[in-house]
Amino acid sequence: MDSQTKVAGVILAGGRARRMDNQDKGLVNFKGRPMVSYAVAALAPVVDGVFINANRNIEQYRQFGCPVISDQTDSFDGPLAGILSAMIHADADVLVVMPCDSPLIKTQHLQKLLLARAEHNADVAVAFDGVRQHPVFLALKTTLQASLQDYLTGGHRKVADWLAQQHPLQVDFSSEPDIFSNINTLAELSMLEVTNHLS
Repeated sequence: MDSQTKVAGVILAGGRARRMDNQDKGLVNFKGRPMVSYAVAALAPVVDGVFINANRNIEQYRQFGCPVISDQTDSFDGPLAGILSAMIHADADVLVVMPCDSPLIKTQHLQKLLLARAEHNADVAVAFDGVRQHPVFLALKTTLQASLQDYLTGGHRKVADWLAQQHPLQVDFSSEPDIFSNINTLAELSMLEVTNHLS
């Protein structure tokens, strides 16, 4: 990748997690470590700086050594609001986005997204598992900030709809679709801990 391209990363931990008994998902332990710590470990090697987007438990998130940024509004407007906040705060050309609840994602997966975006000079690169897109695994140009702001100001919230407007590059992860396992409930957390034997 061009060494002049500044890259920031954001971990999305700003949701209400209603299906997780309203626990803050990023702070819930997976195999003895808070889930957000896996995201920090995956992102840090491929970006110039990592932000955590959170709207509650700010002090706890600060303990992971990254700047914590909240949405521009207090209405829990979803992942796009967190992405917009990161674009506003990051002094970077490209933003890498991942959620706080997918502990199987590793550095090499995010590197693959970044390299594909750079190779095609795409505005957005999105992960694709062979069946569907995973719209919160992204590498995108921060020049899309105005477009995203307009979309949110218009009352829209759906990530997939905004992405479709950007004609994203799909990056093929069909050889390992299980890496996108995300945890929405305590039952899913227990199941993934049992079935996943990765370090």
